[in-house]
Amino acid sequence: MPGTEHLTVDRVGATLVLTLNRPEARNALSLPMLAGLHDGWLAADADDDIRSVVLTGAGGCFCSGMDLKALAGRGTRDEAARARFKADPDLHWKAMLRHHRPRKPVIAAVEGPCVAGGTEILQGTDIRVAGRGATFGLFEVRRGLFPIGGSTVRLPRQIPRTHALEMLLTGRPYTADEAGRIGLVGHVVPDGTALDKALEIAELVNGNAPLAVEAVKACVLDAEGLSERDGLALELERGRPVLGTADAREGARAFAEKRPAVYRRA
Repeated sequence: MPGTEHLTVDRVGATLVLTLNRPEARNALSLPMLAGLHDGWLAADADDDIRSVVLTGAGGCFCSGMDLKALAGRGTRDEAARARFKADPDLHWKAMLRHHRPRKPVIAAVEGPCVAGGTEILQGTDIRVAGRGATFGLFEVRRGLFPIGGSTVRLPRQIPRTHALEMLLTGRPYTADEAGRIGLVGHVVPDGTALDKALEIAELVNGNAPLAVEAVKACVLDAEGLSERDGLALELERGRPVLGTADAREGARAFAEKRPAVYRRA
């Protein structure tokens, strides 16, 4: 099972749980953390027994963004991580889901701060749960910086444009309730229960046919930016092969026989 000093990996049934584990620094992104994230995404996609991924943070915090000192290679004894980033300068973007899209559904379980780079990683996830005390925000403009983790492109596609621009241009913090109202997160739950809710959702996903789940996710992502005509054509291209699978036949039989379906990724 992959993992590093700042990223822990666990299995809960068919769900891989990736935990940002640097609570003393509010889970600020470090080289070992990013290397672990990258490995976690690849491990999930390579293992057909894993049907979903949950991303969360330790110590009541999701992620406070980049640790610039750590990302420069200082403050870590992990020479292997340094070497990996030198060998692949794009590795941090893959880890942050800017240049990599896992084929398995990714569910975020957010407690506490989820700001700057944390909010940027969040936009690469598919389903999002937040504890009521969670906070969100893109603070880069307040510091003369630019949110190059994907937010100027993704955020206006995920929430209404006026809310995206307000978040990007004011750099102000958002409560979980406000993030829920604008659609940045889908569920706001009592503090301390975000992971439980995320695992509950993951279990629902895991009970469905994996080929269908992965094809639906891929189609939604690939249709972004397409015209309706082209998007509908893509839907047929992605959907028709799924309808001809043994799993599709099993789903119909299970429904008729009033029993749980047994999907075999076939």
